[in-house]
Amino acid sequence: MDRVFSGIQPTGVPTLGNYLGAIRNWVPMQDDHDCIFCVVDLHAITVWQEPKLFAAQTREMAAALLACGLDPQKCILFVQSHVHAHARLAWIFNCVARLGWLNRMTQFKDKAGKNSEQVSSGLYVYPNLMAADIHAYHALKVPVGDDQKQHLELANDIAQKFNHDYGVEFFPTIQPLIQGVAARVMSLRDGTKKMSKSDPSDASRINLTDSADEIAQKIRRAKTDPEPLPSELAGLEARPEARNLVGILAAITDSTPQDVLRDHGGKGFGQYKEVLTEALVAHLGPIREEMARLLQDHAALDAALRIGADRAAAIADPIVTEAERIVGFLPR
Repeated sequence: MDRVFSGIQPTGVPTLGNYLGAIRNWVPMQDDHDCIFCVVDLHAITVWQEPKLFAAQTREMAAALLACGLDPQKCILFVQSHVHAHARLAWIFNCVARLGWLNRMTQFKDKAGKNSEQVSSGLYVYPNLMAADIHAYHALKVPVGDDQKQHLELANDIAQKFNHDYGVEFFPTIQPLIQGVAARVMSLRDGTKKMSKSDPSDASRINLTDSADEIAQKIRRAKTDPEPLPSELAGLEARPEARNLVGILAAITDSTPQDVLRDHGGKGFGQYKEVLTEALVAHLGPIREEMARLLQDHAALDAALRIGADRAAAIADPIVTEAERIVGFLPR
């Protein structure tokens, strides 16, 4: 089976966007791929994290992944910093990647904005670490959203340059996997912006830890427009908030936006939001409850993550050790 790698940052409570755009799509992959999933805490510290909160959020993210259906018997789940091969290979890739390549990364420009001179150097070389995360396992496929495709292209450029510079065929080419009806869930307050854990407004997102009442309140207050829902997809053009809410219901009910419009076209948003709320509460309630159960026993959760890290290291350490040998590092 092809090896799949993906990771998610432990910065804030995982959102409906994280779930529908990534996590839920990982679950069926466990049955027909060799899957490695990672809580990427090294990536998270490219911006300041309060240590105690950061540790709690790392456990919370791991619990969320398990509650959403990742099975340690079918996949490897671990915390990135527990496998040192990631940092070892990232340094090699820092020395392979070219500044011109990094200067073209649009995500850095978006995150740094006008303060590019003030952000950490870690944020700048973030894509090199992402490349190391994947290539440390010789993974062939990575499930990503459209906003990460540029980073995968860079990961392949780095691998090709490494192979060319050292005259080897060591790192393989990575293929992106883009799946899901609602692969890009948008903010409940602004349909032109992606739903984000880092948005200052909690009303902009559904958190996997939200209660039924909190979900109902957020959906009730979600931004819409005055027109009823259309009956055809073309009617969603230039209506980003309507398109977002239709996409969410389609994804949460395993249907399509056209199915949703067939069933709800012509309805006002007040009536539609009640249907959407009911579907979200029914789907997310068991996940919230399982997360709470897992977080009651930190020792058991930490033990499961250590086992995952040992399994991950057993794959990554020999690959990265061979990369170091190719570079010319002396053996220990």
